[in-house]
Amino acid sequence: MTGMGMMRAITLVAAAALAVTTPALAQTHDHGQAQAEQPAEHQHETPLPPRAPAPGRQHDATPAPAPGQHDHGEMHGADHQMMDHGQMQHGEHEPQIVIADYRRDQPVPGQGAFGAYPMARDASGTSWQPDTSLHGGLHAERGAWMLMGHVTLNGAYSWQDGPRGDEKAFLAGMIMGSARRDFSRSTLNLRAMLSPDPFMGARGYPLLFAAGESADGVEPLVDRQHPHDLIMEMSASYAHRLDANNSVFVYGGLPGEPAFGPPAFMHRMAAMDSPEAPLTHHWFDSTHITFGVVTAGWVHDNWKIEASQFRGREPDEERYDIETGDLDSTSVRLSWNPTENLSLQTSWAAIESPEALHPDDDEERWSVSGIYTRRLGDAGWWSSTLAFSNKERSDGVSLDAWLAEAAWHPNDRWTFFARGEAVETDELGAHHGPLENVQRLSLGAVRDFRINQNVVFGVGAVAQAHFAPDGLEASYDGDPAGALGFIRLKIG
Repeated sequence: MTGMGMMRAITLVAAAALAVTTPALAQTHDHGQAQAEQPAEHQHETPLPPRAPAPGRQHDATPAPAPGQHDHGEMHGADHQMMDHGQMQHGEHEPQIVIADYRRDQPVPGQGAFGAYPMARDASGTSWQPDTSLHGGLHAERGAWMLMGHVTLNGAYSWQDGPRGDEKAFLAGMIMGSARRDFSRSTLNLRAMLSPDPFMGARGYPLLFAAGESADGVEPLVDRQHPHDLIMEMSASYAHRLDANNSVFVYGGLPGEPAFGPPAFMHRMAAMDSPEAPLTHHWFDSTHITFGVVTAGWVHDNWKIEASQFRGREPDEERYDIETGDLDSTSVRLSWNPTENLSLQTSWAAIESPEALHPDDDEERWSVSGIYTRRLGDAGWWSSTLAFSNKERSDGVSLDAWLAEAAWHPNDRWTFFARGEAVETDELGAHHGPLENVQRLSLGAVRDFRINQNVVFGVGAVAQAHFAPDGLEASYDGDPAGALGFIRLKIG
């Protein structure tokens, strides 16, 4: 990336973060002080469970669960809400469904699926996020099993300007479920996730500067975001606690997510309210739907080291099937949560033949990222992500990607979000053509309306600005704009 391109990328990244973080910082309050300023009769109208212990402190005080005890798990990576354990009756024949109040969302107490750390730390696949991240969903017990479910559906209309733009209405989102069973020192977790993306059609939706995969197995998709497969995850994991600070685990999925990069974009708090995919998707988290993955890892206190063997080929244009193949690719990830607000990771992957249209090209990727999440008062939060990734193809081409995103949720009605990205790509002209630096800035907001305790309806919009380099300005007619409007339904 040239010096001018780098400065432009840094400017966009800073603008995206500042657009949300400035008002967020202005609204930050000490939780106890906010309560003290309220009349006593209005403090915590809904009883709250205790916060999960801070990282590094909970391990000595939280022994492994005794036989018959359940430190209930959760489905990773959605915005799952707290569980009211006092209302759950063990051993009943019918599940007791407990719904938490979005306005009183708290980090879930209890231990994570892979070790003795707060449940809220678990994100998509085996990735981590800050311990203060929020979780929610429908919770039920059936015997020794803890069941969870969550639905998010976005009905969106995308408009992209210029000669390479287009317009399209589409449906996106996810339907997730999990089942967890805890033993004396072990945890078994089963998880499934479905997507309505295939119903939008093989060509996906218009998204300028995006490139990746194919609609017909012949031509690559350019200036469009491909649909995800109907089945985005079917996975199982088993973890065994060695002592209060150490555990080992194994995870497998068909499909599943190998140990690479930050949590997938639709599971990051700073990104999940936007229905559009990032340009950086094929640098950081295109492997989140991998048809064949096995991961083994070790958790020590607030550290995690893990390695995956997985199928490197990206999903083909058939979006309703299950694919198989050799586990020919490898990844390694080191994660660290130094405080309850911060989650860091660095990872490396050697991926065999990821693109069906160019089967002779292998890739070596590495990434580094940080996620910061903080509670704001009694109902608000702020979350931001900063990440860098590089992929180097076997033909010698090296491509960088930068990402900054942030979201501010001041109350239970509004969420404001921003994203700045800069990528190096050679797919926007002729495939594997000249190397170009492109940037995009997105700003958006969503207004939520609570229908009942279980259902929230939202209305939102996103505005986009695209910055084309000199070599592409003619084909894009300068720096095109874009916009996206959407309605959202959340259940759980």
